[in-house]
Amino acid sequence: MESAKLLKAVIENSNEGIITIDDSGIVETINPSALRLFDYTAEEVIGNNISMLMPEPYKSQHDDYINRYLSTGKKKIIGIGREVLGQKKNGSTFPFWLSISEVNYENRKIFTGFVQDLSKQKEAEEMLRLYTEELEEVIRERTADLHTMVKRLEDAKDNVTKSLQKEKDLNRLKSQFVSMASHEFRTPLGSVQLSASLINKYAEKHDIEGVYKHTLKIRNSVDLLTSILNDFLSLDRLEGGVIEPHPKSFNIVKFSEEIIEEMQSMTKQNQNIVYQHTGNVGTVYLDPHLLKNAIINLISNAIKYSGENTFIEFNTYISNDKCIVEVKDDGIGIPEADQKHLLEPFFRANNTGKIPGTGLGLNIVKQYAHLMNGEISWISKLDEGTTFILIFKQ
Repeated sequence: MESAKLLKAVIENSNEGIITIDDSGIVETINPSALRLFDYTAEEVIGNNISMLMPEPYKSQHDDYINRYLSTGKKKIIGIGREVLGQKKNGSTFPFWLSISEVNYENRKIFTGFVQDLSKQKEAEEMLRLYTEELEEVIRERTADLHTMVKRLEDAKDNVTKSLQKEKDLNRLKSQFVSMASHEFRTPLGSVQLSASLINKYAEKHDIEGVYKHTLKIRNSVDLLTSILNDFLSLDRLEGGVIEPHPKSFNIVKFSEEIIEEMQSMTKQNQNIVYQHTGNVGTVYLDPHLLKNAIINLISNAIKYSGENTFIEFNTYISNDKCIVEVKDDGIGIPEADQKHLLEPFFRANNTGKIPGTGLGLNIVKQYAHLMNGEISWISKLDEGTTFILIFKQ
């Protein structure tokens, strides 16, 4: 008796839907999980044919399945799990995994169905399909951009053959570009390949959490690739003279607070960006697009080269004739011997290790500042942090 009570408790509290029918297809028991799946009450289901929970054509064919098994003894469904469609009380359908077992009980054949809802898994599979298509499209577009940039570099080489030194400089930049692109692309592309492989394994195990985890890794890798290519394309546009400043008056305090809100989501664990403005006025006359790109680049570096549980200071100052922007971190700092090369394209300090980067960011910031008649400077000490300063005449 105690065993029967225990079995009943297990069935009623199971997260899987459990349904039993007799050899005529009539429902004898249905547990609460199954009732919730199909949106019926027990009274509406028990005593009725199990086909009421199926859409066509399964509804019409179900009794034939049972009769064929009873007459031939050949098992086509029993003991083999498979994906099927169920029909709720309101007529809507949903996918679920069905496993059927046969029990001989009191000289009767009882069939037990175990039902597992696959709706969330199907949603995850659809998300994965969309992410995969999005990734393929991004890679196609960025590859085309990369080919375009490489061709422009080749064209530039032809235009500087008059000067041996210029030709040497171009070859050096090209070599650095190929080396940097190869190195920086390898890590995110490897992550995409590994995550795509693991997603298949998690999907087979119906591990939705694992699928979501690795689709997120794929998106993060795509974001990294996009960031790298944007650096390359920004440098190309600057060198080609395509970018021109369009200054206007705007409130730098509101402008800066919006940047902080955007960048805070990119910080490491317990990293905080602290903003402070000094000055009686908050209006500046600069190109907001170029200034935003420059500040985001500096804050991104501060985030990247600082550890967890640190503060990043972002300050603006306005005097009668100057606007000053400062970004300060307590990160790894820059070796003194490397600082003289800091604004050169593709240069990275020798203590950056495996931290990803193109070596283009500060060169781009310098060029953005010059377009707005500004200058960039810095104060840095190894292992004690770095302060970057942008000064603009007003």
